[in-house]
Amino acid sequence: MIDGAAQKAAILVEALPYIRRFSGKVVVVKYGGNALAGTSEHDALALFAEDIVLMRLVGMRPVVVHGGGPQITELMTRLGKQSEFRNGLRVTDAETVDIARMVLIGQVNPQIVSAINVHGNFAVGVSGEDGGLIKAVARDPELGFVGDVETINPEVLVGLLADEFIPVIATVGTDANGQAFNINADTVAGAIAEALDAEKLVYLTDIEGLRRDVDDPQSLIRQASAAEIESLIADGTIAGGMIPKVESCTHAVRNGVRAAHILDGRIAHVLLLEIFTDQGIGTMLSREV
Repeated sequence: MIDGAAQKAAILVEALPYIRRFSGKVVVVKYGGNALAGTSEHDALALFAEDIVLMRLVGMRPVVVHGGGPQITELMTRLGKQSEFRNGLRVTDAETVDIARMVLIGQVNPQIVSAINVHGNFAVGVSGEDGGLIKAVARDPELGFVGDVETINPEVLVGLLADEFIPVIATVGTDANGQAFNINADTVAGAIAEALDAEKLVYLTDIEGLRRDVDDPQSLIRQASAAEIESLIADGTIAGGMIPKVESCTHAVRNGVRAAHILDGRIAHVLLLEIFTDQGIGTMLSREV
């Protein structure tokens, strides 16, 4: 019993300098649809919510940006529509963008908000359409209603953070005519982190981090610079759906965000293990190592 108590005390002491360092800092956390699926071992969403609330209670200012790719694909399949991807981005016709809005705003966003609010009235759900938060432009006519971030209007988020709420953002944006666009959540998270001058940008997904050899768990990259990651994209080591994630990481750290992290959201309390321990658990990217 004493050993267990001493171990807990040691963990708290290890976390103390990080709590001090990050108090008052904005941390943007992108919670992917794959992470949301969780594992059979535990309720990933409930543990994620605990991590976010603890971060908030020790003085950090978390902002959650969520995806919902698997959930969108599931509903499309149930409706008899086939998903098509190009370079990790979903081809989105008018019907598909409506499905994406239903899933992101009507299903995934309330799930995350409710999980956080089990621990108190902290979370507020918003979409990129609210208050002109995300202004979008079409990325490529061949992708349909897939958008790129044109501008972020952070006023809505700044107001919520000032009132000590945790914003939970669904990544649907609109153009100047009010047309809705489905925007890659990785890209949105990076843009929001930049707009809020965030200390950290964290991606929770279904891999433990970046590997130099995709098939070798021992090749996990613990730390890397933006230039090193860009080289791995250029030589094909990083490909497919990881490209938008790492491109937004490198862009963010080159534009004021102090560090970006890629973590396995299925691991219990992975946020706390990465942010509040000396060793960390995933991949951390910075402008320079």
